Amino acid sequence: MEIPRVRPPRGWFPIPEYLKRSGEKFPDRMAVRIKRRKKWFGYTYGELVEKAARLAAFIRDQGLGKGDKISVLGENRPEWILSYFAIQWAGATVVPLDAKLKPPEYFHILNDAEVSLIFVSGHKLPDIQEIRDRVPSLKKVIVMDDVNGELTLEKVLDSYKEPAPLANIGLEDLAVILYTSGTTGTSKGVMLTHKNISSNVDGIYQIIDINERDKSFSYLPLHHVFEATAGMIFPLSVGVQITLARSLKPTEMIEDLRETKPTLMTTVPLLLEKFLLRIRGELKKSPVKKGVVGVMKGLHKGLRPLLGRNRARKIFKSILSKLGFEELRYMVSGGAALPPWVSRGLEELGFPILQGYGLSETAPVLTVNPPCCPRNTSAGLPLPYVEIKIMDPDPEGVGEIAARGPNVMPGYYKNPQATKEVFTDDGWFLTGDVGYLDEDGFLYITGRKKSVIVTAGGKNIFPEEVESVLLQSPFIEEVLVVRGANPITGAEEVQAIVYPNFEEVEAYFKEKGIENPTEKDIEALIGEEISKYSAQLADYKKPKRFRLRDEEFPKTTTRKIKRYLFEEKSIPLIKEKKK
Repeated sequence: MEIPRVRPPRGWFPIPEYLKRSGEKFPDRMAVRIKRRKKWFGYTYGELVEKAARLAAFIRDQGLGKGDKISVLGENRPEWILSYFAIQWAGATVVPLDAKLKPPEYFHILNDAEVSLIFVSGHKLPDIQEIRDRVPSLKKVIVMDDVNGELTLEKVLDSYKEPAPLANIGLEDLAVILYTSGTTGTSKGVMLTHKNISSNVDGIYQIIDINERDKSFSYLPLHHVFEATAGMIFPLSVGVQITLARSLKPTEMIEDLRETKPTLMTTVPLLLEKFLLRIRGELKKSPVKKGVVGVMKGLHKGLRPLLGRNRARKIFKSILSKLGFEELRYMVSGGAALPPWVSRGLEELGFPILQGYGLSETAPVLTVNPPCCPRNTSAGLPLPYVEIKIMDPDPEGVGEIAARGPNVMPGYYKNPQATKEVFTDDGWFLTGDVGYLDEDGFLYITGRKKSVIVTAGGKNIFPEEVESVLLQSPFIEEVLVVRGANPITGAEEVQAIVYPNFEEVEAYFKEKGIENPTEKDIEALIGEEISKYSAQLADYKKPKRFRLRDEEFPKTTTRKIKRYLFEEKSIPLIKEKKK
C-alpha cells in the first residue's frame, strides 16, 4: 500500500526558499528561540530571513558563493540556524561539524572539503585556533559569541545592514556535505543537493499534518541530517516555533518543556529504550512524584527523552502536564531501528510515537509510519517519491534494503570508489541494512549486513535482535552482542558485552540486605537476566558468554553505539553465562 497523504505536495525548492516563504507569511511569529539567563532569546521569521540575508551579503563580499564550502560548528543555538541559512542564501555549500569531534578530526574534514570560512561558537573556538594555520583554504573564522579580538557574528551584522538577494540556486546544486566520520582515512563526505533535501521535506509535508500552530522542542544535534531535515528545515518550512534545549540538565529541560508545551519532537531509539525502562521502574515505586523525578534524574547522563504515563489515564495526564507534554501530537523516532518491545511499550503507555527509517545518504527519511495507522514494530511505509527494494531475499524474504528516489545522494565527495560500492548498475542505493517487506509494504529492519553473525551451521544471527531482547531487563543499561571465539574449540559463537544499570543493581541487592555486592554477585545477577530474557530466543541466538563494562559504550551523536570499535576483536576474560 502507498503511504496515506494528508495534503497535496507543495513542490521542491532550494532550501533558503522555504525560509523566505515562511518569512513572508509569518514575519512576526517566533521561528527559533532558546533560554539564556532566564530570558528567551531568538528570532522571528522576519528577523531570521533579514539577518540571514545580511550575513549572506558578508559571505559574498568574501568572494564566496556557489561551489564554495563553509562550515558551522557549535552547540544547538539560534545563531547556528542563522549561519546555516545565511550560507544557503549566499548559494554556498554547508559543511556541518560535529561539536563532539576533536581538533585532528576537524583538521581532516576542513582540509578534505577545502572549507573557506567557518562560523564557530566561543567554546569551540580553541579547537579551531589549534588547527587554523594548517588549513590553507580557511580564510575567515566568525565567532558566534562576543570574544575579544575576534571577528564576531554581531560585528558582521552591525557592518552589513543591506540584505543580499537570494542567490540563483538550482535544485541540482550541492547544498550540504555531511561527514560520516572524522577519522582520517575512513571519513566519507555525503553530498546532498537541494533536490535531495527538498524532496524529502515535501514528502514529510504530505504525510504529517504540522503547521504554523505547532511548536517543536529540539535537543538532537543540528549538524546531524535527521535533526537538520526533520527538526529544522521541515518545521521552519511550515511556520513552526522551534525551541532549542538550552542544555541536557533535567531541571532546565523540564522548565523549557513546561513553557514550550511542544506538539512535535524528534528523537532516537536508544533514548526511548532508556526512558521506557526507567518509567516502568519508577511506576513500580510511586505513581506520580517518583515517576517524574526519577525519570528526570538520569536524563543528563543518558540524554533521555521525557514522556510516559501511569496505568490510569488520569495519572498519565498528570505526568504529561508536569513534563510539559500535554499537547504532544508527534514524537518521531529515527536514526536506527526502534526495537519492537519498545514500540509496543510506548504504545501501551499512550505515547504518540512514529518510527521512521533513513540514512545520511538519503537526506535522510526513507520510510515512516503513517500517523493514521502506525505499525511501530515496523519502520513504516516508503515516503512519497521513495522506492524500497529487498535485494537477493532469502526464503523468508530477508535481504539487503535498497532505495531509489530523488532524496538519494549523488555520491561521496571526492570518493568515486566508495560511491561505486553503494550503487547498483541500475541506480539502487545499497543501505547496508537488512530487512524485509510485509504484504502491505511496511518495512522491517532486522540488522546491519556487516554485523551479522554466521554460525557453523549456517544460521544468520542479527545482533540487534538479541540486544533488543536483553535490553528488556531492568538491570541491563546497554548491551552489545558480538561474534566471539569459544575459548576451547575456537568456534564462532554469540557473546555479549554488558553495561549494567548500576542504580537498579544497587537497589536490588539493597533489598536483599547486601550493601556492597561483589563483582561476582553482579555477574551472577546479569547471568540470570541473560538466561531469563534469552529464553524467548532460538538456542543458536542465545549469548554463550558475556563480560561486564563499568562505563557506557562510546556512541555517535545520535546515541548509536559505535559497534565497529568492538567488532572483529577478541573479548578477553569473557564470562560464562550462568545456566
